[in-house]
Amino acid sequence: VQLQASGGGLVRPGGSLRLSCAASGGTLDDYAVGWFRRVPGKEREAVTCIAKSDGSKYVVDAVKGRFIISRDNAKNTLYLQMNSLKPEDTAVYYCAADSQFADICWDAVLDHITNWGQGTLVTVSS
Repeated sequence: VQLQASGGGLVRPGGSLRLSCAASGGTLDDYAVGWFRRVPGKEREAVTCIAKSDGSKYVVDAVKGRFIISRDNAKNTLYLQMNSLKPEDTAVYYCAADSQFADICWDAVLDHITNWGQGTLVTVSS
């Protein structure tokens, strides 16, 4: 599956953005999917994921209550709604999908995920 992420930009603290990840060449419903981010100089980290088997969602504590992951099967698109953004949310955000794992937010699988979007930069600054 090929993934195309979009929606990043510059936003003030407290603002909102919605990232999109359009998929082609595969059906996202058949994959574990998620959003990850990388701050310069730091490791890529999992932000939020949807498990393949039961659709359960994982959300990292740092964004819990502010970020919402969702999937539109009709559009074959993954979304990340980001609210109450903070400067520390500044990062390049990546969407990812993999059919071989039940969930891709596990640290052990991060280096083995096969399908990544190209990344979209989110900058939170006044």
